[in-house]
Amino acid sequence: MAENTNDSAVQATEEELTSYTSETNAGAGTGTSAIVPGYGTGRRKEAVARVRLVPGTGKWTINGRTLEEYFPAKLLQREVNSPIVLLKLEGKFDVIVLVDGGGTTGQAGAIRLGVARALNAIDRDANRATLKKAGFLTPRRPRRGAQEGRSAQGSSRSAVLEALKPYGSTKGPSAMWRKGPFAMCAAVARATGSAS
Repeated sequence: MAENTNDSAVQATEEELTSYTSETNAGAGTGTSAIVPGYGTGRRKEAVARVRLVPGTGKWTINGRTLEEYFPAKLLQREVNSPIVLLKLEGKFDVIVLVDGGGTTGQAGAIRLGVARALNAIDRDANRATLKKAGFLTPRRPRRGAQEGRSAQGSSRSAVLEALKPYGSTKGPSAMWRKGPFAMCAAVARATGSAS
């Protein structure tokens, strides 16, 4: 192969390339947080994540694998990295995570909460207000609608059975239906309070 004898042209090209910044990462690393080690624990559904932040270059290690290997979906990668992006601290911390339990979305939520808590522990004065406003320090709770719906269903069923007792039915609506459809409708209306 031929040797390149024009070294000055190569150096000029390298200097030009380093002077440009990308539009998507223009604010990277401009956060005002202290850059010291920190620790946080996050929980979401059945997942528990223990997160350690150490000053570094932005390398992620989750259960011994990289971020892209552990979470192939870009949406989950963005979710776990969102507290760091919010505070503009990209490339300032290496993130080491041990996570177990739950599924992938539960683990991603647990890691996000752990990262936010670690950033809060590192510099409470600079980070807490921003993280709190974005909702990253508040754990997401499972909805209780399914449990409440069952208890409401049970109470309305017992109310209907109570209303059917005067009509000689303790077996339920199917036994009352044999006495006639209008008798059952009237009993149900009285039980639920919708009779006028």
